[in-house]
Amino acid sequence: MDAALRSHALAAKGFMPPDEGDALYDAAIAAARAVPGAPYLEVGSYCGRSTVWLGAAARAAGTVVFAVDHHHGSAENQAGWEHHDPTLVDPRTGRMDTLPLFRATIDDAGLEHEVIAVVGRSPAVARHWRTPLALLFIDGGHGEEPARADYLGWTPHVAVGGSLAIHDVFPDPADGGRPPYEEIFRPALESGRFRLRSATGSLRVLQRVD
Repeated sequence: MDAALRSHALAAKGFMPPDEGDALYDAAIAAARAVPGAPYLEVGSYCGRSTVWLGAAARAAGTVVFAVDHHHGSAENQAGWEHHDPTLVDPRTGRMDTLPLFRATIDDAGLEHEVIAVVGRSPAVARHWRTPLALLFIDGGHGEEPARADYLGWTPHVAVGGSLAIHDVFPDPADGGRPPYEEIFRPALESGRFRLRSATGSLRVLQRVD
């Protein structure tokens, strides 16, 4: 990965550890080789940290990444929760608003041609999506309902040979929340349509085989 772009990713606000970001980049490059010309799509962009890794891969692969987020924060980002950041609250509305910082992150990295922001709720966008994906990265809401909705709405759009990447997969309940594991990772494997390609920290990368 381009060293300057990696530095931008590491400097951005977010929750993606460096080794998992590097693994996501590698998975995206491999997915573009498997499904040439198809785009990437990220569910849950927050402030753009993981998006920089994907945008760098999109540049190297000659494709684009669609970054889907309503930018008002997931449940775990709201006031009173562990991952709340009061600096991201819009004083005008009193609501989380990560879109300005997301745009700044992408602009600072020079990836505005590779990253296409889609501002809206994931299930609504998924209902109208029609383009096969080389790579789908799910890192949206971590509750049971949003995780299940992301799985059902988006995984059918992964092209055969393409990849599904899932963040915050914790097989051991002592390590973290369960919905990405129970509502996305396990159903994907049990469907027979995906097989595990790699595991780095909490990042799981699966390949669609059917």
